[in-house]
Amino acid sequence: MSSQTVLPIDRNSVADLSKSRNEPSWMTELRLNALELAGSLELPKLEKTRIDRWNLDSYGTYKTPAPLQKLEQLPEAAKRLLGEDAAPVNLIVQRDSGVVWKHVDEELAKQGVIFTDLETAVREHGELVQKHFMTAVKADENRLTALHAALWNGGVFLYVPRNVEVKMPLQAIFLSDDPSATFAPHVLVVAESNSSVVYVDNYLSDDGKEFVHNGIVEVIAKPGSRVQFATVNNLGKGSTGLTYRRAVLDNDARVEWIVGELNSGNAMADTSTQHRGNGSSSDAKVISVGRADQKLNLTTRANHFGKNTPSDMITRAVMKDEATAIINGITKIEKGATGANGQQTERVLMLSPKARGDANPILLIDEDDVKAGHAASVGQVNPEHMYYLMSRGISKADAHKLVVYGFLAPVINEIPLENVQKQLQTLVEGKLGQ
Repeated sequence: MSSQTVLPIDRNSVADLSKSRNEPSWMTELRLNALELAGSLELPKLEKTRIDRWNLDSYGTYKTPAPLQKLEQLPEAAKRLLGEDAAPVNLIVQRDSGVVWKHVDEELAKQGVIFTDLETAVREHGELVQKHFMTAVKADENRLTALHAALWNGGVFLYVPRNVEVKMPLQAIFLSDDPSATFAPHVLVVAESNSSVVYVDNYLSDDGKEFVHNGIVEVIAKPGSRVQFATVNNLGKGSTGLTYRRAVLDNDARVEWIVGELNSGNAMADTSTQHRGNGSSSDAKVISVGRADQKLNLTTRANHFGKNTPSDMITRAVMKDEATAIINGITKIEKGATGANGQQTERVLMLSPKARGDANPILLIDEDDVKAGHAASVGQVNPEHMYYLMSRGISKADAHKLVVYGFLAPVINEIPLENVQKQLQTLVEGKLGQ
């Protein structure tokens, strides 16, 4: 028998909040039903991680943020993400509980592309949002997903019509600088048949008081579509990062995940792809750097239902100080998914005697006519690599950096925006240098 769950908000507050945003009745009802579920559901069971010992209470309250008059009002860390472009065209910025900046190219609108905050989309494109919202990640999966469905705010809605190719990357920044404000953005991407899009987002906060980020990403990829999704998470000390990302692929659709898990607080992230359609494919690249006494639990999944569905997953984590990382790779091939090919690699590099890493490759195969493979390793810097570099006149410190950066390069080099790629490199250098 489970103990009674104390929720961060009550039913009346959820209803009032939904009403204040002029949300349609279906969204109000969804929020209230999710809140009721949250009171009865358990926390997710994570591999070798006691998430119940983490700070899961500091959700804060919804605070309506003041719109930005100009991007120069953003903190320096956020402005650096914009690079030399002082006014990027396709950009959405959420600050704490809501979106404060939105600028979209008019040409995209002429093509039928919708790139807006999710709160606006619920009101202006309700039928389209309702069809897909909380369908890839279900509210009733566990207490965290239910709480998100009840409390989500801000967020992004990206819709790409049939046969439309969005050539410019679309970008979002999610900034938390008030730990007393609820921070639970929801990103919903819908790519219609034979469309393509590149989306990049960044999550950041300063070190400070405790707060919880409970976020969900849903990607709905229709037949023949292609979605490249890159995200860099850089929440500061005191944060608890909880993220579910899930893509559902139709026939011949493809998703590419590029994930930088660089939070400084405890973090759980589950990035998964559902290969529902025949010929669908996925590629997931994840890097993480842990330090101090951080606890990280990172899972990458590929579930194969369709025939002839290749998936590739690479996760690389670097742990220092007393940080702990549980890295899970799960490939599930269902009965009937003939021709599926699931490959995965998990590698953990430990830079300190007290750092801990655990790489868990898991293959669950219910079909004979398939290919599947995995590789996993946990260890310290290879002394032979160090010797080779130092024998060519490179100092020990520089040789150590080269080995570590080379270990992470397969993901960093895939970031589709040059300024974000440079920022990720800077973040990695900062975390490794401290």
